[in-house]
This record gives sequence, structure tokens and C-alpha cells, in this order.
Amino acid sequence: MEKTIYIDQAIVVGIYGKNNRNIDLLRNIYSKLKIVARGNELKIMGADEEVALFESRFQLLCAHYEHFERLTETDILNITASEDEHFYLLDSSKAGEDIILYGREGKVIKAITPNQKRLVECLSQNDMVFAIGPAGTGKTYTSVALAVRALKNKQIRRIILTRPAVEAGENLGFLPGDLRDKLDPYLQPLYDALRDMMPMQKLLSYMEDKTIEIAPLAFMRGRTLDNAYVILDEAQNATESQLKMFLTRMGKNAKFFITGDITQIDLPKNQSSGLIQASKILKDIKGIKFIFLDNKDVVRHHLVTKIIQSYEKWENNPENKSTNKNNFK
Repeated sequence: MEKTIYIDQAIVVGIYGKNNRNIDLLRNIYSKLKIVARGNELKIMGADEEVALFESRFQLLCAHYEHFERLTETDILNITASEDEHFYLLDSSKAGEDIILYGREGKVIKAITPNQKRLVECLSQNDMVFAIGPAGTGKTYTSVALAVRALKNKQIRRIILTRPAVEAGENLGFLPGDLRDKLDPYLQPLYDALRDMMPMQKLLSYMEDKTIEIAPLAFMRGRTLDNAYVILDEAQNATESQLKMFLTRMGKNAKFFITGDITQIDLPKNQSSGLIQASKILKDIKGIKFIFLDNKDVVRHHLVTKIIQSYEKWENNPENKSTNKNNFK
């Protein structure tokens, strides 16, 4: 019997392993079979029962890789030897209800602080969640992780990530390159989070076919976003009209996650933050939840917490408000 197994091009490298070492290991385990790997095609030749057994085990290996984003020699040996068809989901050393997903090379991505855990819980119960808090509290990272998990679990068909480009006026025009080159610096934190959560080849494949889309907020106008997990990052820099426009893009089977830090508003003085307005207007609507994070949720360097606390202390002192900001003392 000859059987050809077609593998998703985005995961071929992870399944085959470096220098095809995973395939070599499978050849040793299934020594009665002839296994030929060419591109994303795996040809299996041998007795019917042996081929059928290999195919079923190989599908479990692929499922394990899709779930944990890694496939080690130990994984292969355990899965091929196990009689449990769900063995690929077992990982007792890293088990925990707070795990959101497994990122590149099996990196564990989970909610760490109580408010981050609340974010995860709230999104399972609400279709629109606002996460408001200072820098370093994991707002963006947690929201992207939840989006990638939803995509993996086929709960949605696409992920849309957006941010306002607050300097998108004259200053942006002086930057070199085409429109994407000009906008990429504003969207870099979203790229960074995604790179932590999936292999680069898969990420590029998803971006090419628009399964994952990253675009500035202005590009959302006129669209209806169905079957999608949509994240608006840095929402404090969206004007009142922009945020209203974005929130009304919500289509069927969509989850909206809006993050922002109201202490770092970069809008011109004559424009008001839409995030502050939304927190007052929408707070009592069922299905919309606001989560407020604070310096206790900071997961960056320990100095970031102290910096945030010091700024809060300064800003809450009435004497400092009347002081000329440009005077050095």
C-alpha cells in the first residue's frame, strides 16, 4: 500500500525537525515502512495495517505540534508508543488552568496576575472587553494570546489587530518607504507579540492570506468585522469619533478587545480621548466589560512598577500641577 500525507506548509519545518531528524526517528520506529519526505508531501509505503497505524499516529504528532508549537524526540516516542488517542494533549509538567496557549517552541503563555486572569475569564463571558491600565501590565500580550488561541481552536476565522497612528499627519510623510514601511513602527508591539506565539513561517502565511491582519485604525472605516477576534491597541489615542467608528464595526461571531493607558494620551490638546468617553458611556451595557489594571499587574522589569508609582505620586500632588513643566529644579 502507498499513502501520501499532505502537511500544512506552515508547519512542515516544525514537524520534520532540524535536518529532518524527526522523520529519521520515525523511520527507525516504523522500520517496516518506507517513508519519503518531499516538501509538504510524506509518502508511506508498506503493509496496509502498518501504513494505517503510522497515519493515525502521525496525525496525533501534527495535532501535538499545533497545540504546543513544538515536537521533541520525547514527544514522538511517547505519542507513537501510547494507546491513548488524546495523549498529544497531555503535558503534566506544564498543566495549569491559567495557561492561555503554548507559543513558539512550547513557550508557556498564561495569565500571571489576578487582573490578567480576570481578563481571560471576562472575554469568555463577554463579546467586548476593555482593558485599561498602565504600561507593562500585559494588556496587549494577553489579548493577542487569547486571539491566537481562538484562531487555533477554530472559534473564529481571522484576527484583526489595529492601532491609531497618532502622528499620521505631516510627520509620517517624511518617513522613508511605502505606506506599510511608514506604518510598521506604530504596529511593532503587535508583531512582537505574534512572533512569540507562532512559528515565523506560519505567521507569514497567515498574514499573506489575511487570516491575520494588522492595520491602522483609519483602515477600519466602512468595514463589518465578522467571525473575527479584533484588538484595538493604544485606544487612548483614538479620538471620540474614531472609537465610535471602530466599535460599530462589530459583526456576527466577533470578539472585540480594546486596550489603553489613559495616563499616556498623545492626542493634540484640542482632541479628547475616545477611551475615556467610552468608559463613561458604555459601562452599564450587558456584554461589555471594563477591567482596570494597576501597577500591581506590571510584568516587566521591577523598576517599571516603581516608575509608574512615582509618576502617579507626582501627578496627584496639587503643587506639581501648578509648576511650570519646563522648569528644571
